[in-house]
Amino acid sequence: MQNDTILISGLNLELTEALKNCVYDKMAKLFKHNERIIRLNIELEYQPSRKRQGEFIAKGHIELSGPDIVVSVESDDLYKSIDTLAEKLTRQIRRRHRLEKEKRNHPHEVDISTELPKTASA
Repeated sequence: MQNDTILISGLNLELTEALKNCVYDKMAKLFKHNERIIRLNIELEYQPSRKRQGEFIAKGHIELSGPDIVVSVESDDLYKSIDTLAEKLTRQIRRRHRLEKEKRNHPHEVDISTELPKTASA
């Protein structure tokens, strides 16, 4: 895994080295579950609200072959949001792998309702 495969951005939030290292450590584990991950975009956001003192949102976008995986998590603590995001992304990757494996091991028969024309072989 290279560092350019994990992109981290912050919205209304300053990204410190400790925060970046925490995200890299948590998200690097995702590459062990699926080697076909092209890129991982992590967006950390701070949204102050009137009801609470602050809302932290962590969004993850995994680019891989097939449909991308997009997950968003909100909490009062930024590090808690990062941990929950890593868990949800791991579950989604494992689920996709399990479904692909199930489809590969148990193919469905194709029922064609019309008669196919016969071709002459040369």
